[in-house]
Amino acid sequence: MNIKPLFDKVVVESVQTEEKTKSGFILPSSAQEKPQTARVVAVGPGGTVDGKDVKMVVKVGDTILFSKYSGSEFKVDGKEFTIIKQSDILAIVE
Repeated sequence: MNIKPLFDKVVVESVQTEEKTKSGFILPSSAQEKPQTARVVAVGPGGTVDGKDVKMVVKVGDTILFSKYSGSEFKVDGKEFTIIKQSDILAIVE
């Protein structure tokens, strides 16, 4: 896979988390909310976006938190990815 995002875009792959109820039942992914934690797999070059200079802060391998309904989902080679704007990233998880 070789995805090169443009401008201020970031390609992320969801971090799968197993969600359990308080009583110990494991919820299937279809019953869980959309994940907001992801691993960065590709970063655009930044540059001028809407007349403003954008410096890319995230890098490949970072784990991030992003806005719940941001981005566009797509599949490449059977893997699911989301492409989001850097401004939709809320935090870098360390």
